[in-house]
Amino acid sequence: MNKPAGLPVYPGRAGGASIEDFFPLWRKGKTGPWLAHRLDQDTAGCLLIARKKAVLLEAQALLGAGGAEKRYWAILRGVPEAASGEIDAPLAKVTEGRRWRMAVRADGQPARTLWRVLGARQGRALVEFSLLTGRTHQARAHAAHLGHPVLGDPVYGVKGEGPMCLLARRLRLPMAAPIDATAPAPAHMAPFVEDCLGTL
Repeated sequence: MNKPAGLPVYPGRAGGASIEDFFPLWRKGKTGPWLAHRLDQDTAGCLLIARKKAVLLEAQALLGAGGAEKRYWAILRGVPEAASGEIDAPLAKVTEGRRWRMAVRADGQPARTLWRVLGARQGRALVEFSLLTGRTHQARAHAAHLGHPVLGDPVYGVKGEGPMCLLARRLRLPMAAPIDATAPAPAHMAPFVEDCLGTL
């Protein structure tokens, strides 16, 4: 499905709607469906939901082994000096009081991300991230490590800039029944994306 930004996948302590609220409508049989992976509440885009247990297990095996293609689009604060590159920076969970975040640390789990600039305007850049590993907050933490956090990211960037501008753009899994999904830019990203891509 194309998950809207701002909608959590799991019910939160504060209440409100979540993706799992719709599961009874999508159920086939007595159990399921199941989330094959997750997206942050403020991330829009491709979210895989399995309606059959066999599909869930096959998808999770591919995701765990790095066999899935995961591409994200983000609007970043500032413009990277290079046109593309690779971030090879291990990530570890760091807790500060009641809050936590992922930080680049030598003792963290391996995390690799390829990136390329798709366009730039007014001191901001549209960047595509290809995640070679699947760590929590990987695109967000690696963007900040690059020196250009995702616009609107309240954890790794600057608060008060509006909605977080991160899109799970493409998800491809070479399964028995292949999955290849592409999500459009959400409304709060679309004008910038169209402006940038119209010049390529």
